[in-house]
Amino acid sequence: MDTLYEYIQNRRDDEDNMTAVVMEGLNAGERVFLSGGKVLWKSGACPFLMSHLPELAEVAGNSVAELEGQRVFCEYIGSRKELIVCGGGHVSIPVIQIGKMAGFAVTVLEDRPKFADCARRAGADQVICEPFSEGMDRITGGKDTYFVIVTRGHRYDGICLDQAVKKPHAYVGMMGSRKRVGIVRQQLMEGGTPRKLLESIHAPIGLAIGAETPEEIAVSIMAEVIQVKNSMRRIEAYDQELLAHLTDKSCAGKRGVLAVIVSRKGSAPRETGTKMFVEEDGFTIGTIGGGCAENEVIRKALLMMRERRKSELCTVDMTGREAEDAGMVCGGTIEVWMESQTIDKA
Repeated sequence: MDTLYEYIQNRRDDEDNMTAVVMEGLNAGERVFLSGGKVLWKSGACPFLMSHLPELAEVAGNSVAELEGQRVFCEYIGSRKELIVCGGGHVSIPVIQIGKMAGFAVTVLEDRPKFADCARRAGADQVICEPFSEGMDRITGGKDTYFVIVTRGHRYDGICLDQAVKKPHAYVGMMGSRKRVGIVRQQLMEGGTPRKLLESIHAPIGLAIGAETPEEIAVSIMAEVIQVKNSMRRIEAYDQELLAHLTDKSCAGKRGVLAVIVSRKGSAPRETGTKMFVEEDGFTIGTIGGGCAENEVIRKALLMMRERRKSELCTVDMTGREAEDAGMVCGGTIEVWMESQTIDKA
């Protein structure tokens, strides 16, 4: 039988995937994994959560729901964010670099070998050096796919835009003046592309910050991409390293504590759903923000393992004089759900 983390690892990205765990109340510890509204895995009979599936389906984004006086953390599980950059010119290079710094998997489409090589040197994960129409055929898209169209001409813009808007996506943006954008839109509508799809694109691309240089334009583009990404609240939830560790059969039997930020108030270093795994020797995978706040969570996790406690909901206060003296500069408060884990053999 697959474990919870194997289900998460093998999830379908075209479905809404979420986990729900009861943190406080008579049914603390119940956990379910839902994909497309169907329960694929549960920690046991889970009578409480199974009786509240309609309410779970109504929860928006990562948040703590109050159900019959019991607190339930609901978490939507997105995939790694994919940035598709159409074009390998001067603006593309800083877009690639910022995209990588922001944690995106970056794919570049460019039909000129010299410019494709520049994209590789800039750090793109994948460069497809083919005609744009053929390159776009190789992109499947998804709910976490972001298309940035910065090609060298109307014709190539149109090819990429026409295919991008018809694929599953989180964002499609195209660089160009309003006149150029208008020409491309009109050509695509005359070619049969639905107006509704074309109205959804971000064009001219980027936030209005008065950008002039390629680097400044890239900042405005990625700022808009990040703005859209964060408004959707579909964080990756389990990064590749953490999920690989939790499903690694060679680690079977190892004990640890999975710490998850379940709520935050004020300014906090990481968003809700951010995770860290703490092993018995203090080794950690992932981070919930570093600094004294993280050290406090690690200390509590090690204590939990020594005392063989199953779970704990702790609050880390980064406000006030003591937090300031300790270097907690964020000035907010986070709640962290900590649960003892033993990596399963099967």
